[in-house]
Amino acid sequence: MILSVVKVVVFSVYAFLGLQSNEAKIVYTKGVVAPAVLLFGDSFVDQGNNNYVTNAGKANYPPYGKDFPGEISTGRWSNGKSLADGFANALGVKEYVPAYLDPSIQVKDLVTGVSFASGSTGYDPDTAKENKALSLETQLDMFKQYIKKLKMNIGEVVTNNVITNSVCLLLGGSNDIQIKFFGIPYKRRQNDVRVYAKTLVTFALSYVQELHKLGARRIAVFGAPPLGCFPEQRTVGGGPLRKCVDNLNAAFQWYNDILKRELQNLSSVFPESKFAYVDFYNPVLSVMENHRNYGFEVIDKGCCGTGLMEVSTLCNKLTPICDNRTKFFFWDGYHFTEKGCNIIVNHTIADLINGLF
Repeated sequence: MILSVVKVVVFSVYAFLGLQSNEAKIVYTKGVVAPAVLLFGDSFVDQGNNNYVTNAGKANYPPYGKDFPGEISTGRWSNGKSLADGFANALGVKEYVPAYLDPSIQVKDLVTGVSFASGSTGYDPDTAKENKALSLETQLDMFKQYIKKLKMNIGEVVTNNVITNSVCLLLGGSNDIQIKFFGIPYKRRQNDVRVYAKTLVTFALSYVQELHKLGARRIAVFGAPPLGCFPEQRTVGGGPLRKCVDNLNAAFQWYNDILKRELQNLSSVFPESKFAYVDFYNPVLSVMENHRNYGFEVIDKGCCGTGLMEVSTLCNKLTPICDNRTKFFFWDGYHFTEKGCNIIVNHTIADLINGLF
């Protein structure tokens, strides 16, 4: 039986106190009740859907999953739990979020939420097409299938309650700007990055409204992170000293500013719904700038291999990994370690809850 969502939300004081020292346990937000967590977007919350996609980037082989129970390489882009697991845990829903395409998924898993996300995708349909990943349109189609499955198994009334009161998280934009704009010279000539940022926001808002049409009423959209400071981008565009790539970060800041403003406008159009902008940029940058406060010793390299470039197939069973993953913020050149994910969740969960409850 699905628990009804309480109308009065009692926030855990710990959610607002943040973390001290190098503590990296998930802060459970007591009193916040949601029946399920549903995730859409890219590799930050892909729980293994790309395992079932031809030619898309994958993470279903060692050393991915090195610290996951049983050392299973599930397809999560980390050494252990992901951001998706962290948010589900923080909201008190469940410990592990399964991939929707996992053939072993059961009804009890569906009821409390799944991830539809796909690594290498983006808001721009061309990004998914070029990377052979699941587009956001495809993820919306999967969501429709999900709703039908729920209705068949738990009935229409309970299903509607689940969808209406679930927390929907949407993470995207990173691949679009990094690959589609900065990675392709002709794009730079044809588009001003600010114009492209507006285009991406238009795509994002379209997906949000489609989720709303399907019954979702608590939707959080994450801004883009400071990708220019991630190991891979430092190596590609940071020069001999591997500094942060400022023009890439500036593009994400423009995108984030537009996204935040337009989400606020959307909230006025649908006052019965909750649309939250979650700052992904500043929390990640803050952790990097104050990394020693969290016990991190390395923030400019990933744990896998040299840490300079390795992502997906370059991070494989023959690639050496660091001995102590808790000292690294990044697992590979693009994604966080489990500890890194947990700390980011704790830094962003208050924004998410304030915006949705």
